[in-house]
Amino acid sequence: MSGTAVSESAPWLVADVGGTNARFALVDGPDGDPYRVRSLPTRDHAGLAEAAAAYLGRYAPDVRPSAACLAVAGPVTGGTFHLTNAGWPKGTPEEVRDHLGLPRLDIINDFEALALALPRLREDDLVPIGKACPPAGGTLAVVGPGTGLGVAGLVPTPSGWVPLPGEGGQVDVPAATDREIEVARRLRAEHGSATAELLLSGGGLSRVHRYLAAIGGTPAEPLTAQEISERRGDPVCREALHMFCALLGSLAGNVALTLGTRGGVYLGGGILPRIADVLRDSAFRARFEGKPPVEDYMRGIPTALIVHHGPALVGATMRIAQSLPDPEHLELA
Repeated sequence: MSGTAVSESAPWLVADVGGTNARFALVDGPDGDPYRVRSLPTRDHAGLAEAAAAYLGRYAPDVRPSAACLAVAGPVTGGTFHLTNAGWPKGTPEEVRDHLGLPRLDIINDFEALALALPRLREDDLVPIGKACPPAGGTLAVVGPGTGLGVAGLVPTPSGWVPLPGEGGQVDVPAATDREIEVARRLRAEHGSATAELLLSGGGLSRVHRYLAAIGGTPAEPLTAQEISERRGDPVCREALHMFCALLGSLAGNVALTLGTRGGVYLGGGILPRIADVLRDSAFRARFEGKPPVEDYMRGIPTALIVHHGPALVGATMRIAQSLPDPEHLELA
């Protein structure tokens, strides 16, 4: 985090900034709940600093935050950040901090923020997917399709939780069935690659639907993810939703095996809460567990859908709190 020491006497500014919406809020210290929560369309602003300034000027003109953490949907490396699915230029935390005139400001990946939020989520913030099983403790992970596809881990250490951000959405599509392989083939022919994000995202669900219609020889009208969800009685829409969930299950299982997430894999993003019933009835959990010869290992890892209204804001709060002199609230339970 760049700047001076963090104060708990003034509000903190937190944000969850994606390719579609930039959601801002204020929070009073590490144990406070976000308030004055507002979403601004990303496309309406020239960059992150301008969006944050618009929020503060419009919804918190009486507040000068003592610290800020802005979670963005894209890589944060080498002292720069870049929103993968927005038209904003690359920037640095220092530029944003100076533009806003804040004492301290940090910028992290949005799924790093989601990961940091996981230990703070309560039972009613989660919906188990598959048979509920108690977490064995240890590493956690979060996977989430939205405008893009995010993946991150969270590792327990003697001094607290350490997030593992990355670009896991750019791995190859985990196609397993003949129809999934054909969908992946068409994706590669159209885009030159077959990354998971190109199918496991809002735009990806639209592609799955379009490819399935083409395989069946039926011209498909372009549908958004929301429209596909609303038309789940249509056979092609229904198959698209179930294929989406099955592929997500395979991907989540791969993440669990790679990171050893005995504490659980949690599902975030904006799409899944709208299709929670489909997700529960789909092959998600079967594909998650179907990893011979380690099925028993996989059955012991819980999976759950996050239904908290703003988990990345909680995680951004935790990131600021990590810089407090004695962050007792970050100790392992």
